[in-house]
Parts: sequence; C-alpha cells; structure tokens
Amino acid sequence: MGLAREKSEEKIPVSVVVTTKDEAANIGRCVAALSDFEQVVVVDSHSGDGTADLAQEAGAEVVLYEWDGQYPKKRQWCLDKLSLRHAWVFFVDADEVVTPALVAELRELFRRRRQAAYAGLFVRGQYVWNGKALRFGMVNNKLALIDRRKMFFPPVDDLDIAAMGEIEGHYQPIVRKAFLGERLGQVEAPLLHYAYEDGERWVGRHARYAHWEAEMTRRGVWPKDPVEWRENAKVFLRTSPLRPYAMFAYSFVWKGGALDGAPGLAFAKSRFDYARDVLRDLANK
Repeated sequence: MGLAREKSEEKIPVSVVVTTKDEAANIGRCVAALSDFEQVVVVDSHSGDGTADLAQEAGAEVVLYEWDGQYPKKRQWCLDKLSLRHAWVFFVDADEVVTPALVAELRELFRRRRQAAYAGLFVRGQYVWNGKALRFGMVNNKLALIDRRKMFFPPVDDLDIAAMGEIEGHYQPIVRKAFLGERLGQVEAPLLHYAYEDGERWVGRHARYAHWEAEMTRRGVWPKDPVEWRENAKVFLRTSPLRPYAMFAYSFVWKGGALDGAPGLAFAKSRFDYARDVLRDLANK
C-alpha cells in the first residue's frame, strides 16, 4: 500500500459537532458523511425518537445536553464544555450532508496548514428541494468552521423569546477581542442542506424563526455581522418593505435561480414568504 496511500487516508484534524433534537430521520445520513474527520460529536437534547442511539450506531460520540434556560446556549456550551480534541470546530446541522468535494478541500487546506491564517471559515449550504440539489439561487453562507480559541457565540437579549429556545439564533459567531483583525476565509465546496425535506417541520421552523427575527429587530439586539458589507445589507433590509421582493429577485434573478426551473422558483418564493412574515410580525406589535 505504501506511505502515500496511508497519508491520503489521514483524517482531517477537526472536531465536528452536530447538535440535535429529534433528528432520527436525518442523523444517520449526516454522520455517515463525516467519517473523514478525526472527531465527530453529536450533542443531543434528550430526543424522544432514538436520535442518540442512531448517532452512536453510526460511529459518533454522543453527549446529552439539557439547557438551563440561560447563556451559554447550545453551540457555545459545546465550545466551552465538550472534550474537543482540536482547536478547529465544524458545526454541522443534522439536515446537512458534507460532500466529497468539501472533504477534499478541507483535507488539503489542513494538510497545508492554511487554516492558521484565519479565525473562521464560511461554508456554503447548497439547498436540496424535492430531492434535487439546487445549482443556482441563494445559498446559506455561514461561519460554520471556526477556531474556538478565536471565535465565540455572543449572548443576546433573547432568553424570553420562546421561539428560539436552547440554540443560538441566526447570527454569526464573532471574533474575540484579543484576535480582532484576524481574517475570515471562504470554503468553496458546498455542503448539502436538506432543510425543506420535511415540509411540516419546515413550516414550524419558518414561523418560529420569523418571530424570533422580528423580535430581535424590534429590540435592536443583533450582534454585528463580522463582514461589513453583509452587516450593511442586513441593517438596511431588516425593516425595509422591499425586503421580500429583494430576497426573491436576488435568488431567482441575480443568483440565477430561474435556471433551476420550477424548484428554483419555489425556493425563491419561500425566501419571499419568510421575509414577508418577518415584516408582518414587526407590524403587528
């Protein structure tokens, strides 16, 4: 076999953390795609559907979590409390699947030690709609791969917003003061995001997230996005009546969602609906 073969099979020195709550339908597929990483930990909130057992059977470490109603919430708790083997932590949701292309890119990045130049790396989520991976349209680009020594999830004034609960909301981790000025990078290969596979569950999440987002805007307690142009766009659009139309046009026209046909149209419409619901919530109180 030789040394070259052995080196090619070395695992990526990253701790993957998957936070779960009743994810039996997704967890096996998610964990199966993570075999190239040195550590995979599933942090489960006492699921009632066997998620923890399925994760363990798939080869992941399993840690049970119970929120105390305070900060830190779940992701920061993982950074603070888990016995993580590596400084770099990759947060993967149970409805996400790491692709072979992403594995290959990360393997090369860590082999060449290029991660040392960054505090965190953005990872794109390629949405899957009715079993089809959308090639165009809006993607979810988030700081999912971070150096836990340099970044953290800040507490915000949302503990009494029931819609979000134990998990941090839709905001990015931020760079610690001691590391301000450290760069953020971008991973090119995507992971697959099966957010819309369970329609009923998606509708429920959509409603909760929209209410939480509206309340965060109402209170003015959003953490600043670490990327300036993203922050400026978010500040402008959060209360703008143009937001639903901007989201639809950005996904369907600017990002080429029309090239995905009917699935691209349906996805862009879902972005319109979400933005509309946030504005409706803001207008109702």
